[in-house]
Amino acid sequence: MKLNRRNALRVLTTGYVAATGARVAAAAVHKGIEASPEAVGMLYDATVCIGCKTCEVACNAANGLPPDTGNSGGLHQQPKSLNDHTKNIIKIFQGPDGRVASFMKQQCMHCIDPACVAGCPMGALNKDSLGIVGWNGSLCIGCRYCQIACPYNVPQFEWNKVNPKIVKCELCRDRIATGGIPACVEVCPVHAVIYGKREDLLAEAKRRIAKRPGFYYQDHVYGEHEGGGTQVLYLSHVPFEKLGLPLLSDRSLPSTVRKVEDVVYQGFLTPLVAYGALAAIVKNRWGKHEREAQKETAETGEEEQL
Repeated sequence: MKLNRRNALRVLTTGYVAATGARVAAAAVHKGIEASPEAVGMLYDATVCIGCKTCEVACNAANGLPPDTGNSGGLHQQPKSLNDHTKNIIKIFQGPDGRVASFMKQQCMHCIDPACVAGCPMGALNKDSLGIVGWNGSLCIGCRYCQIACPYNVPQFEWNKVNPKIVKCELCRDRIATGGIPACVEVCPVHAVIYGKREDLLAEAKRRIAKRPGFYYQDHVYGEHEGGGTQVLYLSHVPFEKLGLPLLSDRSLPSTVRKVEDVVYQGFLTPLVAYGALAAIVKNRWGKHEREAQKETAETGEEEQL
């Protein structure tokens, strides 16, 4: 279904009962979520990465995204952070002496209990049977609650599009569906990032720690428990916060608000008001976009006549 004002409003109105009921059910039964035995993910070892950024190029090619060359004067791909053209990026952490202390691979963490999924009022973000967090454009209303909810600042919004998308790593799920692996993993020349089942990746990470005691930071696997756990795991020899990974408790963000949801959603009144407000926002938003599009079309027509 093509996303436009009429379809967005129809989803809001006809999907109200189902969406609200689903959130009530989630609040009632999801007190603690564990990763499925079939959950897949990636393990990134910052001590192995050489910062070649081959994964960035491969990611853009696999996802049909144009390279972000704005910071290089159009010469080569050089994004500063995740954006609507960049789902995967290699960043640099410099030590006190100004030298490169470590590299850092950033992309969607595919949380076990994702805040973006819990924060989306329309179910446009969801986890599949492998635990991959994907985006469904036919349900998205552009509210960007997922951006606000994500503790890793991952989801990006196409600000310059009339019918914008939420851009984020989906673990190359189309490649996985046909027996392949994520493009970033496939091209890494030193295997700094590997793909597999989460439980196997966690075991491999702990094997590496045991093999080199004291080498890794606090002998800890980031993502094993942080934020309720993630399916993208990290090993590092420097503090994780230096790599831009937030220091989170073992409890996921959605789990901290479910007790509140149990109360708020019991009467169904609050969701009704909330969805009514969202409908008004969507109507105004798409009306503005349509006016701008009509104005642009009119101006283009005038230029052609000249």
